[in-house]
Amino acid sequence: MGFSKDFLWGTATASYQIEGAWNEDGKGPSIWDDLTHDREGFIEDGGTGDVACDHYHRFREDIALMAQMGIRNYRFSISWPRVLPEGTGKVNEAGLKFYSDMVDCMLENGIRPFCTLYHWDLPRAIHERGAWNNEQMVEWFSEYVTLIAKTLGDRVKDYFTINEPQCILGLGYDRVEHAPAVKMGKRDLVRMSHILLKCHGQAAKILRELVPDVHIGYAPCANPMVPCTNSQQDIDAARKAYFTVPPEGFLWNAAWFSDPAMLGKYPESALVHLEQYLPKGWEKDLALIHQPLDFYGQNIYTSNMVRAADNAYGFEMVPHRIGIERTLMGWPVVPDSLYWGAKFLYERYKTPILITENGMSCHDVVVNGHIHDEARIDYVKKYLRGLRRAAEEGTEVAGYFYWSFFDNFEWKMGYTQRFGLVHVNYDTQERTIKDSCYAYKKIMETNGENLDD
Repeated sequence: MGFSKDFLWGTATASYQIEGAWNEDGKGPSIWDDLTHDREGFIEDGGTGDVACDHYHRFREDIALMAQMGIRNYRFSISWPRVLPEGTGKVNEAGLKFYSDMVDCMLENGIRPFCTLYHWDLPRAIHERGAWNNEQMVEWFSEYVTLIAKTLGDRVKDYFTINEPQCILGLGYDRVEHAPAVKMGKRDLVRMSHILLKCHGQAAKILRELVPDVHIGYAPCANPMVPCTNSQQDIDAARKAYFTVPPEGFLWNAAWFSDPAMLGKYPESALVHLEQYLPKGWEKDLALIHQPLDFYGQNIYTSNMVRAADNAYGFEMVPHRIGIERTLMGWPVVPDSLYWGAKFLYERYKTPILITENGMSCHDVVVNGHIHDEARIDYVKKYLRGLRRAAEEGTEVAGYFYWSFFDNFEWKMGYTQRFGLVHVNYDTQERTIKDSCYAYKKIMETNGENLDD
């Protein structure tokens, strides 16, 4: 017993990170274009997404490469300003054609397209009008989603509404590490998170109405809480910690962004501290936010450690052990992340779990035309063994999408990090298949039966 016969094996990318062509064929500027061009020193290596992997011009060969390597499910995202340069109003037909042609290319190569509607490249024009802090954002997002549904809905049947709301607000408007890098206070952030959730709900509603046989998901993040031991006390403490919303740090919580969408209510632990900041009449919005979903996506890379404690919360965070293996990003390698994350999320939300991102940044070096990234292969197999264990114990796991198919622009880290199964030489745009890509191909071909090899 292991993964189901219809388990979805795939990979993922995001538009700004790979497409390039930042100002070609009528595309409008995004907040990431502005940040990378205007804030000198903000991006670690000074990189931008102006060219990135040049996927805009190379998508046919890239998708053919995916097919060659056994990818049958591909999660991509759409650049909102590429199709609506001003965020609303006049449509950029060239941008729509790009995505339509790309979808056709996927289908011709036997690849099932999974479309993420929002993966962070907000149009500048929408930002200038207040974006997530303006109630009209729901209308603007609806116009965009309707356009995509009507254009691609005859061929694309699988959608994610919003990717990582925690990062959109937490990094973009609180820690000021991502675009638009504008610091906001708690009152605004709570209001913005509520408007974002309304956008999710409205998008799901539109997709359900316009796309026949549609499957809809949502792709938040938030590190799972892993119990320090297998004692029932620590397991209960980890579960409680995962879904308890603290007075501070609510932007990085799983329940704050998922309970309204999945259960139709905000967690009680959150309302005690945050209800005062929610917009007037927020209760009436929950019906819109709480739309039926076909799968619950979750991006998981690492975890926090938790144990039971005799304090007001009943749990406490514990540092990772000294010397724990880490990725090049510095993230602790915790193979049980997928096990506990999938298990706890399925227990709470009773919806098939789709791991929409998981992967490892390594110090990849091309040696005689090869990249021997054994650490990445080991990481993927360890994490997938944890996910398999969850499936064997009754968690309904729908699939796993490795992040990412290509090395790409890694936001504030620029091009210093490589998560890809395929190496990209940014000077020549040459693609080199890494050993991990061949290994992942075998995992997909055997439906995970070779994970113990």
